[in-house]
Amino acid sequence: MWLFQVIIPGLEIAIIAFAVYYLLSFFWNTRAMDLVYGSLAFLAFFAFSKWFNLPVLEKLMLYVVNVAVIALLIIFQPELRLALSKLSLKNKKYREVTEFDKFLESITQSIYRLSERRIGALVVMENQDSLEDLANKAVRIDAQFSPELLESIFITTTPLHDGAVIIRSTTIISAATILPLADDSTHLSKSMGTRHRAGLGISQVTDALVIVVSEETGKVSIARDGIMTRGVKVDRFKGILRSVFSPPKSAMPTGLNFWEQLNLWSR
Repeated sequence: MWLFQVIIPGLEIAIIAFAVYYLLSFFWNTRAMDLVYGSLAFLAFFAFSKWFNLPVLEKLMLYVVNVAVIALLIIFQPELRLALSKLSLKNKKYREVTEFDKFLESITQSIYRLSERRIGALVVMENQDSLEDLANKAVRIDAQFSPELLESIFITTTPLHDGAVIIRSTTIISAATILPLADDSTHLSKSMGTRHRAGLGISQVTDALVIVVSEETGKVSIARDGIMTRGVKVDRFKGILRSVFSPPKSAMPTGLNFWEQLNLWSR
């Protein structure tokens, strides 16, 4: 019995240490790391109020925690989903790199290379709502996606750089696409120009996911459902794309590639 009482505390410490290590390794050098620092500061402040017996302050902080937990789950849903997806009981050798994973890495590298060079870009990723009408009025490309092709389109010396690129599955279907401007852009800052208004506008009338690279600041923004998020970092960018376009693996017919499964799932 005494041996059991000795082992249990050690086991609990090991589990807690592993969980803390995993969370820190996932959030390290990301935007979410600021949340970790803020949480530690909050705990220190809470301990301070407890130590000096400040009941009013302690109660207020408990109320804040009840609201903050729900808000954080909503705000960081893409990161949490990505973190949970990495938990697998299978060995790494059994994990497959899907076509979507390769595409996600390619478009991420391409977008953030444009961001580093401050080359403006507007990319619309088609979801369930068809963008065929807009594509037919633009310059048809109908080419397999590649980072080199996407980046060359937005080089300012090319005739196709002005306008949006529409991507369906892993195919760039059009370039120099004219998008409808947002009717209400009051929440956009003054540094956001026509490119951001167009990205916001198409997100208000379709379910497409829109990626905007600012020519002035190099910041990457994502618009969806009429809401634009500015200054998206690499880890959050991947998490958002994966949460929108990655379908559930269960109940999918075998023998189909990712995008065939995605088209079937979205019907």
